[in-house]
Amino acid sequence: MSEVNAYHEAGHAFMAVYVGARVRSVTIEPEDDDGPARYADIQVEWPLRQFGARELREKSVLVALAGPVAEMLYTGEPYHPGFVAEWAADWKTAWQEAASLVADERKRLAYLEQAAAELYQLLDQEQPWAAIAAIADHLLAHDSMEGDEVLEIVQFWLSYD
Repeated sequence: MSEVNAYHEAGHAFMAVYVGARVRSVTIEPEDDDGPARYADIQVEWPLRQFGARELREKSVLVALAGPVAEMLYTGEPYHPGFVAEWAADWKTAWQEAASLVADERKRLAYLEQAAAELYQLLDQEQPWAAIAAIADHLLAHDSMEGDEVLEIVQFWLSYD
């Protein structure tokens, strides 16, 4: 299960850097803090002055869905991100972020499904997937990563030709 969690969190981390956010940290061994049980955790900072409200919400949707999509690619099982219990928090985040973008719930569902399909195509490419795999490998070896380590990996693989 920890490999699946590592790829899931690596998907979030990759996409956060890819869309211009800063990853503070990512872990597959979060501390118990009297809150809800978690299998992993990522902390992302957004440069609020850099993005307008709409763009920030669009990017937040992508980061939320990237974990489930990376997990789908890793396991080879394409699921609807809204129907997997373990992805409920990610789906809820994506749904809430998309609410101001698409008010009608049926259209919002279609918007999120399209975003997930586009993410699937993006993350399934050689360089993005190599970056995700490198992040996951690091998480499996060390349980946690600082944001600068994530940034270094993503920049390396996206500059690789």
